[in-house]
Amino acid sequence: MEDHLIRVVSPDGLFRAAAAVTTKLVRTICEKQQTDFTATVALGRLLTGGALLGCLLKGQQRLALVVEGNGPLGKLSVEADAVGRIRGTIRNPIAGLPPDGERFDVAGAVGKAGFLHVWKDLGLKKPYQSMVQLQSSEIAEDLAWYLTSSEQVPSSIGLGVELDVEGRVAVAGGFLVQSLPPGDSEQVEILSERIKELPPTTSLLRQGLTPTDVLARIFGSAGFQVQQEIPLRFFCPCNQKQIEQMLIGLGRKELTSLIDESEPVEVVCEYCLKHYHFNREQMGKLIEMAK
Repeated sequence: MEDHLIRVVSPDGLFRAAAAVTTKLVRTICEKQQTDFTATVALGRLLTGGALLGCLLKGQQRLALVVEGNGPLGKLSVEADAVGRIRGTIRNPIAGLPPDGERFDVAGAVGKAGFLHVWKDLGLKKPYQSMVQLQSSEIAEDLAWYLTSSEQVPSSIGLGVELDVEGRVAVAGGFLVQSLPPGDSEQVEILSERIKELPPTTSLLRQGLTPTDVLARIFGSAGFQVQQEIPLRFFCPCNQKQIEQMLIGLGRKELTSLIDESEPVEVVCEYCLKHYHFNREQMGKLIEMAK
């Protein structure tokens, strides 16, 4: 099954939802980041969460999710846009934590103390920024808490990453369900109970269910209307000009120090790991521009 996401709305307009399969996306990014088992599950959940929140954007809008806790993983970052282009990185890809029973200790790897930061580029003069404390460090619960507390939209999120015996991503995906104004407490209770009884999303996807099938399990006979289907893929927009602008921003003194230390100067994109090289002549031009 190709990675994709569907976005739906209930017939009465009181609920919106999305579900996604992100297996190849998560596998690609985690292999680039060289994550261990627990780090793969943690970053994979945040990547899937980024895809789900990204589908709520429009046009050229973008968002970034950053989870920063006091655990061994340090900082996890994901960027996504409205058309399903996603990238992610992790500060420390080796969690070094054994499984907690039959589960990977994502909460321990992230750390119980920390914050979830959300940035949104909505095409305005300044980006939207928000920050909430981590509630459980299980990623899904923290994203749901952010949506409910900061955006005032009651939300339920399920995220899953399942690995094979070799530690490669076997299946990954998730869902998002939100209650919209004026709300319907009775229907909220019904959907909440169905979500509680739902098997893990990865189990459903492994059985061959599509994102549409997953949402059908949640909405039941009430049904829904599919608004959009979005293909999901890894995408990093880094380029030579962007890296040059980043270097210029360091200032003349720092650039001079870099070229004195080594030639050529090498910059590696933390997301796609592409290498950019600048010789002395190129650095001299950047130093002049930094004046």
